[in-house]
Amino acid sequence: MGSTARSPSTGRLLAKINDRQAAEAILEHKQILGSYHHSIYYIQEYIQKPGRDIRSFVVGDETIAAIYRTSDHWITNTAQGGKASNCPITPEVDRLSRAAAAAVGGGLLAIDLLETPHGLLVVEVNYTMEFRNSIDTTGVDIPGKMIDYLLKEVAV
Repeated sequence: MGSTARSPSTGRLLAKINDRQAAEAILEHKQILGSYHHSIYYIQEYIQKPGRDIRSFVVGDETIAAIYRTSDHWITNTAQGGKASNCPITPEVDRLSRAAAAAVGGGLLAIDLLETPHGLLVVEVNYTMEFRNSIDTTGVDIPGKMIDYLLKEVAV
């Protein structure tokens, strides 16, 4: 139950909002801070997950790698202490990742997926993909694949 207020930056400035009073306090704090950065809100329903989520990496029209991000905390981002492990690219991970990427115009994207009782759910499409904890974990040269893609796109 509840929702989350999100920051678009490595899992920082996230808040799990469990009731109206918490929501009002967070909105008041952001208003008082005054910067235009604090006038942007990402609010989404809190989805129960099994202590992990999936981050997949899409380059062009290919899902090149995926990791599980696991944590005892509800924030599983590796920049906030989540642990990365390799996630197999199943047909469902591939299909959803490529569809989410296509929905925003494709390119170089990281897709965040949650495992639910009803299947995988896309919760975020990141146009600035963080992959520092993913290269050794997956064995995929993510930056190399990104550069190859960009060189191919420039040549077109």
